[in-house]
Amino acid sequence: MHNESLSVLEGDKLSGTGAPSRGRFFFEIMCAFMMTRLPFISVPFKWLESYFHELSHGLASLLTGGSVSHIQLFPNGAGLCFTQGGWPVAIGFSGYFGAALWGYLIFVLATWPRGIRVSFACLGFAVVLTTLLWGRDLLTIAILACLAVLFLLPLKLNKNHFMGSGLRVMALMIMLNALASPMVLLGLSGQGDASMLASQTWIPAWVWVFMWLAISAWMIFLCWRRVDRAAMKSSILIGQSY
Repeated sequence: MHNESLSVLEGDKLSGTGAPSRGRFFFEIMCAFMMTRLPFISVPFKWLESYFHELSHGLASLLTGGSVSHIQLFPNGAGLCFTQGGWPVAIGFSGYFGAALWGYLIFVLATWPRGIRVSFACLGFAVVLTTLLWGRDLLTIAILACLAVLFLLPLKLNKNHFMGSGLRVMALMIMLNALASPMVLLGLSGQGDASMLASQTWIPAWVWVFMWLAISAWMIFLCWRRVDRAAMKSSILIGQSY
């Protein structure tokens, strides 16, 4: 067991990867799943998915020539992004798609050992900037302040190992919430992003919902592929070193 652990560590050093082992990945995704189901503990992470959801709406509006008035977040994890102009289809589609994509990008950042602290700092700065630009009501500002602390507080830790694992679990929770959230839209009539897209494109709302589900599942699979490839690379390099 001791020799095996040394081999894994040596493989990580040789490959230069910060990706977790396969076993650790499954442990982290199980932790993420459990935390999304726990009362109270799951609340800030629902805010996190909602933040990236609404941020994606806002960015899509800006990229398609529109503008953003403000973002509103609620304690139950819901949110609103008030935009003007832009392409409605891109803006409507970007919410759930963007949340899943942000989760994957954060997971990738969490496998970059030298950039863990930079990643936390940049994400915290992004939340602070969003607050300054688009935070208007006290409740939204309070929620955004909690999210900023969630990213900036780990910078007090001295070990990148724990920071990387925490960031990966956070990323997986965002993707899992992005996977679960669209299911709520199936029970809504005339409400939500799917209904808006259906009215804009004549494509049924359930098609958009299952498209978002497929994208979120694909992002989680890409995380697994990144872990699996890093493990294979480490095994090959370990074999070559002996």
